[in-house]
Amino acid sequence: MPHIALPAPIPGIRGLMKTKPASGRRLGELAEQLLRGESPLSVGERELIAAYVSARNGTRFCTGAHGAAAAHALGGDFALVEAVRQDLSTAPVDERLRALLMLAGQVQIGGLAVTPADIERARAAGADDECIHDTVLIAAAFAMYNRYVDGLGAITPEDPALYDEMGEALVARGYLD
Repeated sequence: MPHIALPAPIPGIRGLMKTKPASGRRLGELAEQLLRGESPLSVGERELIAAYVSARNGTRFCTGAHGAAAAHALGGDFALVEAVRQDLSTAPVDERLRALLMLAGQVQIGGLAVTPADIERARAAGADDECIHDTVLIAAAFAMYNRYVDGLGAITPEDPALYDEMGEALVARGYLD
């Protein structure tokens, strides 16, 4: 149950963003830039970072929506997304992505939790400065998005099929509609 009155019963962050359209539009633009803009990371990798941070934060709505978006962007690989969520150390991802997800996990704890060793691990696995930058920014932004969604008690559906639909729509249309 939302903690504030919503103009429409729209699930998740989109419902919250409708309460203040000007800031909502900017939050959508930020998500579009981070998850769809130019980056050496694929859309699927960036959505997976968003889903991973959201899962670590315990934000069901964002975990479901971005997990489904990651799966759709990665060719329908829902098992991969679940494997990352369950145990990153054994998930079937390449070492570069594993190191970047580990870095995102450190950012989720707090910015000061990121150490030179975390950055070096990512570099040693093949991540360049832009990959590291984008990973940290996505993880930091999703800490904010997660707190926004949970802090205002966004409508959070239970039905996994709804998240599948949302994820497919996010991959197809992005964050600006």
